[in-house]
Amino acid sequence: MLSPPRRWIRDQCPSAVTSCVRRGVCSRRHSLWILLILLVVCIAIQTFVAHQARNDKLTGLPHLRLTVNEQHLFSTAQNVWEIAHSESSQAVKTDLSSLQTDRTADHRHHQNEGYQKQSAYIQSRHVDNLATGSQMEARKVSPVTLLLPKHVTSLGLPGSLALDSTRKGLTADTPTPSSLLKAHINSVHTKSTCHPKSNIFFLKTHKTASSTILNILYRYGESRNLTFALPLNKHSQLFYPFFFASHFVEGVSSRSVREFHIMCNHMRFTKSEVAKVMPEDTFYFSILRHPVAMMESIFIYYKSIPAFHKTRSLDSFLDSSWRNYNSSVKNNHYAHNILAFDFGFDNNAAADTEDLEERASMAIAAIERDFHLILISEYFDESMILLKHALCWSLEDVVSFKLNSRSEQTRHPLLPNTAEKIKRWNALDWRIYLHFNTTFWHKVDSLVGQEQMKREVSQLRELQAKLANSCLKDGGAVDPSQIKDAGLKPFQYGAAVIQGYNLNPHIDRQTKIKCQRLITPELQYTDRLYTQQFPELAAKHRQETRMVAPQRQRTDRTGMMGMAWAREAHHRQIIRSKFSNLKNQKASTSALLTHTEANNKTSML
Repeated sequence: MLSPPRRWIRDQCPSAVTSCVRRGVCSRRHSLWILLILLVVCIAIQTFVAHQARNDKLTGLPHLRLTVNEQHLFSTAQNVWEIAHSESSQAVKTDLSSLQTDRTADHRHHQNEGYQKQSAYIQSRHVDNLATGSQMEARKVSPVTLLLPKHVTSLGLPGSLALDSTRKGLTADTPTPSSLLKAHINSVHTKSTCHPKSNIFFLKTHKTASSTILNILYRYGESRNLTFALPLNKHSQLFYPFFFASHFVEGVSSRSVREFHIMCNHMRFTKSEVAKVMPEDTFYFSILRHPVAMMESIFIYYKSIPAFHKTRSLDSFLDSSWRNYNSSVKNNHYAHNILAFDFGFDNNAAADTEDLEERASMAIAAIERDFHLILISEYFDESMILLKHALCWSLEDVVSFKLNSRSEQTRHPLLPNTAEKIKRWNALDWRIYLHFNTTFWHKVDSLVGQEQMKREVSQLRELQAKLANSCLKDGGAVDPSQIKDAGLKPFQYGAAVIQGYNLNPHIDRQTKIKCQRLITPELQYTDRLYTQQFPELAAKHRQETRMVAPQRQRTDRTGMMGMAWAREAHHRQIIRSKFSNLKNQKASTSALLTHTEANNKTSML
């Protein structure tokens, strides 16, 4: 028989052991719960840090961020490294070093989104820096299939015209895998990195489809109640062909306008004077056209200028231009290197000029310094997509109908040797065009990408076709004699027949307003915006018009010609006061006549 102490121990041992075990199990459970909570907190902190790092990359300096599946990580990184050597090597190195760290968080982030898309984002460099980098690379042009637009070949230009760059050392390239990746990266823009630009300067060059772009800018600004830097005293041009001065803009001298958003009327460019009018963050762009096609158009439109007046054909002028062309005669600048002239350079440069290459290089460098983007008329739809991306606009913002376009009857085919004559005669323009045709395609690759460009051009054309079907009675442009509304007739000048449009009568009021803006010619639209912006001055000008020449108030052509003649006396006084520093009265009279004719005979494109 056990003694009482032993019996007590025997009876108590199981319960004590059980208690110890229970305490041990509970302690472990508490530890596991604590560890689980800590793990959740760590995961949450890690996710937050990774998300914040991605946001910092998107909003900081131009760094590259890629989100990829694990199976494509290293191949994608290799392609990005290839791109880095031509763009921003240091930025890509930094991101590649952090790519492995962010991979887990990125993978989890895409799992939560259901792997809907495999995305890539890049905050690309500002457009004005692309040209500088592009000019250091080997020159190239677009793929061969893009180099021969229908409207170029329809002029009778030789098949090698657009491919002339190849003969000059500019070879056509095919896209590489790295360039395709780069295109995809740059095609995606988020709202956090892309904000629509409203401060815009457009240098309106002659015969380059610039009137269509002017209409785009007018519609964009009018719909958003932006302020235009319009010509003084209701002019249609900013005192072209004189070098631009800030006081040529209505509201500058009187200080009645505090801020200007858009400037886009014809001028001879002077950056320092434009900068006095436009804000510091203004986006500068312009458009060029192939000098051969442009010269054919200029010869038809400006047939009455002294340089062309006595010649029967363009070939005849080119054959005798070296002997008979006089650069000092008014309006003859239209006939020689007009692109260089509009950009503010000396246009009197022949192909055999000793310093031609140096002058061309200086002009190109100045344009690249002053302009963020140069478009190409032959690729107008592609140019509008590129502009859309540069300005962060929508597709609807860049849709348009061709304005101030000639009918096919006034387009004349050119002989094969005529193209070479034109390129020699306009040697400065030709070199400027070659360079910016190259940088244009570099910008397409960098900012949009060729595949994305094809898709968006297709979308733009579909939208334009849809608008034409709903807006236009005849489905397209018609000769001026067939335009029913006199207020929608474009200005006619020279031997060209400038087409216009008829509105579809079966549209509602809101649609009519939208469609009417799309087809309003340049002179009428400028006049309307001036009236909206300066109603009191517009009323004053109308009163002066009635007082000066009531007998000239007729409705021939667009009705604008009579108004221009009626304002001539008032303009005469203004011009003499503005250009009182001219050497003598004869020079003053010549300047007056030059300006009056240039103002009344606004160029078509």
